[in-house]
Amino acid sequence: MSAITGRTCDVNGVFLPPGAPPPPPENLATDDWTPFQNHSEFEMAEFLYKHNQMPAGQIDRLLDLWASTLAKHNDNLPFADHRDLYHVIDSSSLGDVPWQCFMVVYDGERLADEDKPWMDAEYEVWFRDPHEVAWNMLANSTYANEIDYCPYWEYSTEGDKCQWRDFMSGDWVWDQADEIVKDLSTLGLTFVPVILGSDKMTVSVGTGNNEYYWLYASIGNIHNNVRRVHCDGVALIGFLAMPKSIYLFHSSLSKILDLLKPGLTTPEVTRFGDGHYRCVIYGLGPYIADYEEQVLLACIVRNWCPKCVANREDLDEAVLLRSREYTEALIEEALSSDLWEDFGIVAQLVVTDIYQMISPDILHQLIKGAFKDHLMTWVKKYLHQTHSKRRAQKIMDDIDHRIAAVVLFSGLRRFPQGHGFKQWTGDDPKALMKVYLPAIEGHVPQDIIRAFRALLDFCYLVHCNIITKDSLLQIEDALSHFHHYCEIFRTTGVVLHFSLPHQHSLMHYVQNIQLFTTPNGLCLSITENKHIKAVKEPWQRLSRFNALGQIKLTNQRLDKLSALQVDFTRWGMLIGTCLSAANVLAQTIPELANKLHIPRLSDLLRHFLFQQSHPDDPCDPSDVPLAECPLYLSKIAVFNSASSQFYALSDLSGIGGMRTKHIRSCPSWRGGHSCNDCVFVNTDSNLPGMQGLEVTHVCAFFAFQYRGEVYPCTVVHWFDKIGDAADEDTGMWVVRPGEGANNTVEHAIIHIDAIYHAAHLIPVYSTEFLPLELKFYHSYDAFRAYYINKYTDHHAFEIAF
Repeated sequence: MSAITGRTCDVNGVFLPPGAPPPPPENLATDDWTPFQNHSEFEMAEFLYKHNQMPAGQIDRLLDLWASTLAKHNDNLPFADHRDLYHVIDSSSLGDVPWQCFMVVYDGERLADEDKPWMDAEYEVWFRDPHEVAWNMLANSTYANEIDYCPYWEYSTEGDKCQWRDFMSGDWVWDQADEIVKDLSTLGLTFVPVILGSDKMTVSVGTGNNEYYWLYASIGNIHNNVRRVHCDGVALIGFLAMPKSIYLFHSSLSKILDLLKPGLTTPEVTRFGDGHYRCVIYGLGPYIADYEEQVLLACIVRNWCPKCVANREDLDEAVLLRSREYTEALIEEALSSDLWEDFGIVAQLVVTDIYQMISPDILHQLIKGAFKDHLMTWVKKYLHQTHSKRRAQKIMDDIDHRIAAVVLFSGLRRFPQGHGFKQWTGDDPKALMKVYLPAIEGHVPQDIIRAFRALLDFCYLVHCNIITKDSLLQIEDALSHFHHYCEIFRTTGVVLHFSLPHQHSLMHYVQNIQLFTTPNGLCLSITENKHIKAVKEPWQRLSRFNALGQIKLTNQRLDKLSALQVDFTRWGMLIGTCLSAANVLAQTIPELANKLHIPRLSDLLRHFLFQQSHPDDPCDPSDVPLAECPLYLSKIAVFNSASSQFYALSDLSGIGGMRTKHIRSCPSWRGGHSCNDCVFVNTDSNLPGMQGLEVTHVCAFFAFQYRGEVYPCTVVHWFDKIGDAADEDTGMWVVRPGEGANNTVEHAIIHIDAIYHAAHLIPVYSTEFLPLELKFYHSYDAFRAYYINKYTDHHAFEIAF
């Protein structure tokens, strides 16, 4: 068991006893939308800048059109123009990690006749402090429940076998923890691995440089699913504008990571998203990169493996893994030319032990590499080598036809023209591999079919969210079959050898899974998805002048809006919509009590919370002393309606017989009178019909969060049933408004899950004539008794008996 236990502490680093609550949050008014004026202004900024990503000129035009509608009302816009919008966002300090810059110049070794212009040029490197970026991730309350604070072993419920899922369950984290706790002062700390990733792109139009490396960072503590889908779990931290130079690349990375060095050896107190403080020590974790960047990182020659010392002429031979000690020994003993030719090592630079930290890359190694670039290419080559040119083309056309004829299915992409793309996009091979295997059957030998199947099995096994020891055996078996059946491509002369770096990387997957757990949490597709949000989408909205500066500023503003959204959500300020907030003024229980004219509403809420906290208590909640009931004084959100879904095959319904009804509680229905519906409440599901149901009049719908749980509730006015059976003449039950002590109206707060169905009541008119001034919207308040209208629909007829 590890001594890196992630214990909570106070702000001074003193460990707290187990179960101690986090410190109370700072006092902040729940109507403080700083730097914005109100809820609507924040939502408008987030919509325009983050979701719609509207260019500046279009923002100005929209605001001008909006202003023209407000002029007659003498009202003001939330923002004067796009500059005003940008200024407000920039004024926020939340999530603000400013961009910094340094210059890098090549000063490495030069050959006697080597005089290249790039060696004399200066290059800008823009970056953000990775230390502050990690702070923001740790403090993000959005995924506070999707984070691990210490290493752990995970075992399956069936068979009690070890399995791997999220990063902190991997062997590498345990190895780091064992090293850290050699210093006894680190006991109880939280280990935070920093995961890096980079990708090269050509952006010469915007920057004047053909090669540009985008650097990303994440932390290993967050769960893989968060890293895959949550943009705030991966951050852009650097732009490296430089030619493909190992020296410039490594020196730039080293300079950026210098800011993280103090945290690698000295623990620091950091606040987490769950509100607790913990003593943290950082570590450099795995690096996500495609093969081109792996070559730069490992300081090796292209076509060699960055993980092991296999010779590039025979990559599949069983050899030792690379290590820093081995590399340094070779550099010390061998000639530079021998290092390049015989060992694939660039001798000009002594590297750190990066080899183990290079993570697997499902997207480029398996999908784009082994599947698309290798097997699909080999099939085409096999067909042209085995058949005449005309016959081979006819077979290829038939394969395309088969692919195009695949039946539609949800989530499955169609290929109307087959797979003959002129330009492949990132998702094309990923989608094509789902339909390709059946399409080639009958046109190629059985061994080729089995080779494809083995590769697909391998891809799907390593992409699983949970990998067990049995899964590792299946992965090794699939790889063995893949190598066996691929021999047909060599025996038929399609390929001469299989020394291909992408295909060779499959041999390292089992070890990488044991070190870093499931590869889907460290795949390059994660950084590529972030690249779309951080670079490609901002590029679409920007002018091309000083594009790099605009992209940097856009990312900084996006981070600020995300941080503000997290902060406002944490305070419960984003429940509901701007419209619901505008239509319903009540935001606290006292305000709602005043609006509904129910002075005891606060007491009713306390009784409700007691009932929710003690569901098995047989006592009537109204009989419990208030002193024993929880007290809630924070914000609520009021809603004008709720929807009820139920099985009603007899009525017009959707697929599966499901029907939806909306239950209204509107203070102003279509700009006029109020509208409050009645509902059936399930009181005993074991009793038939109305014996197990009660009827209530809905006064208001509201929701609130208490101790981490959201409670959607309804304020209701009870009706009492008259008699034990339906009226003999009409066949309908009769009810009357319930009365409490001193003949007051009987109200209660119930959970919205207790509502069974909307109910319709008709007054018992008796023999009296109705006053002319009485309107339909007065009915529920003007009579002493009501029929439960079981004829309102078939479902009501079936339950109100």
